[in-house]
Amino acid sequence: MLGKAELDIRLILNIMGFLLMMEGIFMLLGLPFALYYRDPNAWTLPLSFLITSGTGLLLWYLTRHKSRVQINKREGFLVVSMAWFITSLFGTLPYLISGAIPSFTNAFFETMSGFTTTGATILTDIEVLPKGILFWRSMTHWIGGMGIIVLSVAVLPFLGIGGMQLYNAEMPGITKDKLHPRITETAKRLWGIYLILTLAQTALLMLGKMNLFDSLCHAFGTMATGGFSTKNDSIAGFSPYIQYVIAFFMILAATNFTLHYIAFLGRFGKVWRNEEFRKYIYLLGIVTAIVTILLIWKAGISGEKAFRDALFQVVSIVTTTGYITSDYLAWPGTIWFFIFLLMFIGGMSGSTGSGTKIVRQILLFKTAGKEMKRAMHPQGVIPVRLNNEAVSQDIIFKVMAFIQLYILIFAFGVMVMAFLGLDFETAIGATIATLGNIGPGIGDVGPTGNYAFIPTLGKWFLSLLMLLGRLELFTVLILFSSAFWKK
Repeated sequence: MLGKAELDIRLILNIMGFLLMMEGIFMLLGLPFALYYRDPNAWTLPLSFLITSGTGLLLWYLTRHKSRVQINKREGFLVVSMAWFITSLFGTLPYLISGAIPSFTNAFFETMSGFTTTGATILTDIEVLPKGILFWRSMTHWIGGMGIIVLSVAVLPFLGIGGMQLYNAEMPGITKDKLHPRITETAKRLWGIYLILTLAQTALLMLGKMNLFDSLCHAFGTMATGGFSTKNDSIAGFSPYIQYVIAFFMILAATNFTLHYIAFLGRFGKVWRNEEFRKYIYLLGIVTAIVTILLIWKAGISGEKAFRDALFQVVSIVTTTGYITSDYLAWPGTIWFFIFLLMFIGGMSGSTGSGTKIVRQILLFKTAGKEMKRAMHPQGVIPVRLNNEAVSQDIIFKVMAFIQLYILIFAFGVMVMAFLGLDFETAIGATIATLGNIGPGIGDVGPTGNYAFIPTLGKWFLSLLMLLGRLELFTVLILFSSAFWKK
C-alpha cells in the first residue's frame, strides 16, 4: 500500500525549507550568551542563521505552489528521516565556522548525537568551547528531545500543510495517545508540558547556585534525555542537591508525556494505574536498591553517596540520558554488568527517552509467559493483557519483530565496529550506546572516555545507528525497501 501513493517532491522540499528556517532561528538563541561572555566568535551564530534560514527560505519560496497540502504516510516516513539528516547537516555550521570542531565528520557526529539525544561526543575538552557554541550544542538536544517534527506539526497548519502523517512517523511506538482530537492541539500541549518542565528544572538548578547558562544547558540535556553537559566531568562536580534534581527530572523526562498531562489535571490515580509507569518505577527502585547495596558491600562507599551514585547512574542509563556522576566501569564488575543490561531497556513509550522502551519489555515477558501456559494448556485461550486490556496479536507481532531486529542490528553493529579495529568490549559499548541513544557505553567509550578515536567510517556508521535508534528502526529502514520506492 505504501508503494501506491505518489511522492510529492515539491511538498517534501517545502517542509524541509520550513524546518531549516526554524533551525536557523534556534541557532540565534545562543547569541545573547555569546555576547555576554564576550565570545570573539559570536558572529558565527548569526552567520549560521543566515545560511540555514536563508537556504530554508529559498527552498520554501521556490516550492510554495504545492499540488496538495496533505502529506501521505509514505511521504511522512521520508520527511521525518530527511529532517533529521538535513537539520544535522546544517547544524554542523556553528561548529565548522567557529572552528570549534574543524572536521566535518566530527561536526556531523556531534550534531547527529545532539538531535538524536544520544549524548555521544568526540570532544576531549568541552569547557574550552565558546559559550554560544556550547549553548547550540545543548539546544540540539532540546529540539530533538520532543522532536522537531512535533514542533512543526503545531505550526505547519498555518502554512496549509496537515501534520497527522508526520506525527505518526515521528512517534512510532506501541501507543500514540493523543491529548486532543486535533493533532496540532496534541503537539502544542506536548510542547507546552515540555517547556514547563524545562523551565521548572532550570529554576530549581539555579536555586542550587548553578548559573543561568549551565542551568539551561543541563535542563535541555535532561528533559531531552540527551546528556550533553557543559563540564568535562559531566555532573560529578556539582552538589548532591543538583544531582538529585537532575535525577528527578530524568525520571520525568522518560515518562510518557500523556501521563504528565493527566497528572497536571490532578488525576494521579490514573497515572499510577498505568502498568508501564508502575513497572518503570519498580525497575528504577529495585535496581537502585541492588546497586546501592553492592556499592556499600563491595566498593566500600558510604551510605548516602552509595545511594546517590546508584540512583543517578541507574536512572541515567534507563532513561538513556547518559549524564555521569561516577565512573561505573571502576565499580566491581557485578555492578557495571547490571548497568550494561539496563542499556537495552530505555524509558517509557511517548517520552523523550529512547531504547526498546519499557512497554515492549513488558509485552515480551508476558508473551513468553503466555507461551509457557499454552504449553501446559494447548486448548486454552490466554490473551496478553496490558492495563487490563487484551493486546491484539498484530501489536504482539510488531513487538517481537522490533526486538528481534534491534538485536540483529546490535549484533551487526558490533561486528562492523570490531572489523574497524575496536576491541570487542568497546565495539559492544559503542554499538549499544549509539543504537540506544545513551551516549556513554563500556570499554574506551565508557563514562570517562569519548568517541574521538573512532575511525571516520565508524563515526558515520554510529551516526546511522543513532538515527535508527531515535526513530525506532522501521521509520528509517523502510526507506531501504524496494516496495517503498515503487510507484
